[in-house]
Amino acid sequence: MKGLLKKVFGDGNQRQLKELEKIATEVDTLESTIQQLTDEQLQNKTEEFKTRYQNGESLDDLLVEAYAVVREASQRVLKMRPFHVQIVGAIAMHRGDIAEMKTGEGKTLASTMPAYLNAITGKGVHVITVNDYLADRDAREMGQLFEFLGLTVGHNQNGMSKEEKREAYLKDITYGTNNEYGFDYLRDNMVLYKEQMVQRPLHFAIIDEVDSILIDEARTPLIISGTAQKSASLYEQANAFVRTLQSEEDFSFDEKTKGVQLTEEGMNKAERFFKVENLFDLNNVTITHHINQALKAHVAMHRDTDYVVEEDQVVIVDQFTGRLMKGRRYSDGLHQAIEAKEGLTIQNESMTLASITFQNFFRMYEKLAGMTGTAKTEEEEFRNIYNMNVIAIPTNKPIVRDDKADLIYKSMEGKFKAVVEEIKERNAKGQPVLVGTVAVETSELISKYLTRAGVKHNVLNAKNHYREAEIIEQAGQKGAVTIATNMAGRGTDIKLGEGVKELGGLAVIGTERHESRRIDNQLRGRSGRQGDPGITQFYLSMEDELMRRFGSDNMKAMMERLGMDDSQPIESKMVSRAVESAQKRVEGNNFDARKQVLSYDDVLRQQREIIYKQRFEVIDSDNLREIIEQMIDTTVTTALDTYLPDEDRENWNLSGLMEYLYANLLEEEWLTESDISNKEKDEVKAIILEKVQAKYNQKEIDLTPEQMREFEKVILLRTVDTKWMDHIDQMDQLRQGIHLRAYGQNDPLREYQIESFAMFEQMIASINEEVAKYVMKAQIRENLKREAVVKDTQEVSGDSEAKKKVKKPYVKAQTVGRNEPCPCGSGKKFKNCHGRA
Repeated sequence: MKGLLKKVFGDGNQRQLKELEKIATEVDTLESTIQQLTDEQLQNKTEEFKTRYQNGESLDDLLVEAYAVVREASQRVLKMRPFHVQIVGAIAMHRGDIAEMKTGEGKTLASTMPAYLNAITGKGVHVITVNDYLADRDAREMGQLFEFLGLTVGHNQNGMSKEEKREAYLKDITYGTNNEYGFDYLRDNMVLYKEQMVQRPLHFAIIDEVDSILIDEARTPLIISGTAQKSASLYEQANAFVRTLQSEEDFSFDEKTKGVQLTEEGMNKAERFFKVENLFDLNNVTITHHINQALKAHVAMHRDTDYVVEEDQVVIVDQFTGRLMKGRRYSDGLHQAIEAKEGLTIQNESMTLASITFQNFFRMYEKLAGMTGTAKTEEEEFRNIYNMNVIAIPTNKPIVRDDKADLIYKSMEGKFKAVVEEIKERNAKGQPVLVGTVAVETSELISKYLTRAGVKHNVLNAKNHYREAEIIEQAGQKGAVTIATNMAGRGTDIKLGEGVKELGGLAVIGTERHESRRIDNQLRGRSGRQGDPGITQFYLSMEDELMRRFGSDNMKAMMERLGMDDSQPIESKMVSRAVESAQKRVEGNNFDARKQVLSYDDVLRQQREIIYKQRFEVIDSDNLREIIEQMIDTTVTTALDTYLPDEDRENWNLSGLMEYLYANLLEEEWLTESDISNKEKDEVKAIILEKVQAKYNQKEIDLTPEQMREFEKVILLRTVDTKWMDHIDQMDQLRQGIHLRAYGQNDPLREYQIESFAMFEQMIASINEEVAKYVMKAQIRENLKREAVVKDTQEVSGDSEAKKKVKKPYVKAQTVGRNEPCPCGSGKKFKNCHGRA
């Protein structure tokens, strides 16, 4: 069917490629003309392009000539001449698409062309990489090319002062990591003075390893948090309790969802341990939450796989890249639960002050482009969420790498023995070997096997990533054996040493399939770059996590029936297809989860954009009096609707209104009840606003207008920041409990949208009222200073997975026994419905 559709409608990728090829050929034809220019004439082209752009020519009009200039400058400065296929990829990036270019095809050099062309606008170009080492390397190496052409280059890195960051952002092209750009955006929307902001409006970004940043890290929100004072003792108690529990008897663990739940027996034990009558009473919400997190820490989170312990700290390991994520913490108390499990000092929990997901941050750029070796499997997601097409760019030379079918063993032990034998054999003849593992634990296990076998090797995992570049650069030398977690030196080329091609190139051995096909393809792609020979082989066992999760029991039973022992692998296309379909299922589940996170985050995004825009207007404005008078007007209208209802004059509560006005806006000398009695509602409003205006004028006379303007800003900023931070926290609480609405046949997302909108309106009303009150009633000090609402802040990465999996207790007015009918009306017993942990 697919083939028939292709015949009728054509292949989208081929169609787009033809179009790009045509433009790339035009760039090629200019080569001889541009070669004749002197260095000075070549450098003058940048100013010429800027002038032409300002005079109305579009970037598309300038593309062919600009790309030809960059190619020639690259040849002269870097001694590298971009291939035709690199120009094709560079055109795709300028169009706001993703260039899928295989490892070793020169993505970094290809990105210089769209970066140069888009920098001509003067609005700034951000080149985003996955780690600071790559950002620094590219800024220095590619920076030579840009500086030769008269553009400025900056490197935005962690630990810079605001002045240094501002300077980096003012450059034509700025290199940095995704985290740094995201946190700078959040920090900019927490500043008190406009001069403290560092970013310019977000114009154009080129994302290296785009699949890693926009797919793998998409669910990870960047969070700036402040410390919330909570006792560590409950974490320790919950940890001590969980240590007494027996698997199956006291709790159940679902390997597919990684969810942990207390059983009936476990609940009874919890009630006895914490000396409470009913674990699910409203008063025991905190205890239940701590037990859930302690259970997750012990059963679902594994040391040296999900995290490592370094210098009395729990450090998260990125499950996609295998890198240590220093400074990031699991949210919602999970990090503290792991600290208790490991017997470490328990750090304070935090409250969210500002947060954004990478999905929403990068969608704010006017134009977004990307490059990677593996994106085609996620094309649907890129198109739906980011409006980017994935263009598979042909390789400069044909790929001659030999990708062998998977070998499947009955047990893990059998698999690892076979892997070690294979490594020994290839190492004996001097062929370099790269061994890919999914977890830190596995890399260390294979390292032990190889040490016993007397094979010299390097281990590259989250524990020694600082040697990453050095280890990867040596991985293609004769006799090198390198064990690497998924990071496998992304962004660093493995170049083959002398005589290695004759030995068959780099051998890549995968010890397990990852749940994402992309990660497996990345590992394969380390071998066979630029037409080099190479070989790749995956070794699997029936005990691997992916195989266990997707029903390998039947196959294991079949292997036993056939009398196959541990040394005999199955080499079966059928098994490989089964693994691939399992991976597709997982990818589909992950896509759905990311889409759901985005749907929820979009609600907060709209509110965030409104607040940040208004906050910037406050900081940027010279005079806020008009805005504040509008807020006072709204507050007075709301008060009048409350105390003087339109439809019921008999029940007007004038004395109540006067009390409200005295408490919030005016003193008795400004207004008495007799001033407004026997008047129409509109007249009452006019009188109140007139008195407020007079008092406002008097305040301004008592001070200088400058002091009054600064006073207004202090009040507005402080009120908006306090209310917004409380709102984010409430939204977080709402988000975690909203899935329970599904029990009542309601769509949780729809309910979340309705409730969050109501909460947002309530917050706006509360801001109006508080600003009106403080401006009219507060005593003004002469030494006014704007102060941050929370000083002690830290940047963390929230684990939305952890948040999602914590089940919230059913909130009820009365205590319900576990065997009584559930108050939700489902007809089930409470323990089998909302009474589950």
